[in-house]
Amino acid sequence: MRIGLISDIHANLPALEAVLDDMPSVDEIVCAGDVVGYNPWPRECLKRVRAVSSLIVQGNHDRDVETPHRYGHNEMAHAGLELAREELSEAQREWLADLPQRTEFAEGAYRLVHSHPDPNKLGSYVRPAQFPKMRSYLDDYTGIVLGHTHIQHKATIDGRLIVNPGSVGQPRDRDKRAAYAVLDTVADEVDLRRVEYDINRVISRVEECRLPTQTGTRLLSGS
Repeated sequence: MRIGLISDIHANLPALEAVLDDMPSVDEIVCAGDVVGYNPWPRECLKRVRAVSSLIVQGNHDRDVETPHRYGHNEMAHAGLELAREELSEAQREWLADLPQRTEFAEGAYRLVHSHPDPNKLGSYVRPAQFPKMRSYLDDYTGIVLGHTHIQHKATIDGRLIVNPGSVGQPRDRDKRAAYAVLDTVADEVDLRRVEYDINRVISRVEECRLPTQTGTRLLSGS
């Protein structure tokens, strides 16, 4: 099977549209969470991700739509969650709250999480340098797919794959292009992909929604 991997959309509709338009033919799409937050299209992105994804796990922003105050130390995150809480219906907010924190796909061969695969380390970042330390979580799996860092990366450890498809809506690896990946579960190989999108459209909408200016302008540097 060929499976599209998306993560950290963060309510960036132009980036999501570009990724879905660029994605080659796949059998299904799975999402590693954070559909909402930061950017100005929470409702539209939630609808689109639900429509195209066979599996979605809960990201930290998805989990905290009802509690934006937890991000009071981060103006951009706080404002994005406030907007999501205002724009999403009660049913949509409940759907986000009910998303699983982890699941499996490809007949149980791959594990899908948003942050750390250890449930006791929920919300912890697994950065590229830490990928080799994930070996103990791979005993029962061919691979793990995760997000959260917004850094696109893959590694193979003892023949097992660990992949972060990167962020669709807010890359932080100094590449401003929207990130995603395509996994071949027969060959157990993954193709990390990037695509250009209209960042100026996001910047304009950020201003219209009175979100912090940096929410849009940071996208220009992929940081």
